[in-house]
Amino acid sequence: MINNIKNPWSPNDEKEHFPSMMEWWCVEGFLKIDSDDYNWHYKSSFSQSIVNKEKLSSNYIFDNFDLRKNKHFRFHKDNLREKLNATNNLKISFENSFLKGKYPNYELNLKDPVNEILLDIKYNSRSLPHFIAQNITNGMLPNGLGYFKYGFIPNNKLFGKVKLKNKIFEADGIGYFEHVWGDFSYGGSIISPSVIKKTLNTYKKLGGWWIKNHKIKIPKSISFASENNPFGYDWIWAIFDNGWSLFLGNIMFFIKDGPLFGSLILTKDGNKYFEFSNAEIKYKKTAYLKEYDFFYPIKLEIKARMNNKILNLNFKMDEDLIVEHITKFINSGIKKGYALIEGCGDVNGFYKDEFDHIPLKGVCKMEPQRSLFKGGHNMIKLKFDFPPENIALSFNFKSHLLKKELFTKLSLVNKPRLVFKIKKVDIDAIEKNRSTRYIYPI
Repeated sequence: MINNIKNPWSPNDEKEHFPSMMEWWCVEGFLKIDSDDYNWHYKSSFSQSIVNKEKLSSNYIFDNFDLRKNKHFRFHKDNLREKLNATNNLKISFENSFLKGKYPNYELNLKDPVNEILLDIKYNSRSLPHFIAQNITNGMLPNGLGYFKYGFIPNNKLFGKVKLKNKIFEADGIGYFEHVWGDFSYGGSIISPSVIKKTLNTYKKLGGWWIKNHKIKIPKSISFASENNPFGYDWIWAIFDNGWSLFLGNIMFFIKDGPLFGSLILTKDGNKYFEFSNAEIKYKKTAYLKEYDFFYPIKLEIKARMNNKILNLNFKMDEDLIVEHITKFINSGIKKGYALIEGCGDVNGFYKDEFDHIPLKGVCKMEPQRSLFKGGHNMIKLKFDFPPENIALSFNFKSHLLKKELFTKLSLVNKPRLVFKIKKVDIDAIEKNRSTRYIYPI
């Protein structure tokens, strides 16, 4: 419960910040509509951007996942001339759909006229709002050469109605709310020198915080992948059966398996947030999109530590309900596009401190996001063996651009030994995940 702790969001934080280059409000949740289990998931976003000095744009996206029948419905509409309709208080609308309210209460009216879906849902927040890196950079985060401010409320009680064609269901559940704004662009628009300076300062503060709180050591192994460049990230929201909630926003520096450089934030009671800095990420299973030559995680593991607190979690997307969105860039140099993958799933693991060992289980939403370059998938993996078993270094390099794979290993125990292998990579033999669901050329 929230116990009179100061809300870090001011009314100015909740309303729009035009003329930021990009801004959005996003709401999503798991609902019970005809059973005691969560059998419906929705996500809706209202976003606006400044394309150039003379052009504004806005869009409304409404996704629904019928978890009973493994079906997905999407409504997406753009306005390439105007920004969103916004009031001085928080009321954001796109045509007949809107989001309004003030912490801790919000109201959604979301329409999909094509698939005849209507959600009339009320939010009551059970956790305080929080900015990522709130105590480090005052909530500022880097994105490539730009920056943004990212606020979220991870635990909200939902209730209302869901209309599916001519059937109306009473609904209740759990939900997530976020508001993001800043000067950055997925499409590679020109960023001003003042923005770049602010971004570099943000990188510096985050890097200093990470080094201060992270025990520097040589890992047993570390992997890098070209699609895990700093213009994308891994995003996860989770709510556990015991009422705890979690947010993961991993800012990638090409790392696939190794140290986590983003934000892993856990709250037990909605009042206090724990930001784990000493964490590692490992991709347990990936999917491949051959058209755009990149891999993304569908199952991953997080191990984190903060003082005496240990968090070990496994996240998994339901492979029958993965949706891929590709924004394809035209005439944009080395960039091919931007990918957003969405999937509902589950999470399990444990939390441990000096007093408790608590098993954790719940639901999650995963969204890997990737900036795609024409070089395709390229990977490096380093593996270190330490005494007493061995003293060795393994180096594995695989390039789809060069169509070559190189492996070398130097072992120093007993007789020093060097292994060297090189072979051709057959890209056509890699198993394709599925046909891309949505492509948006710009």
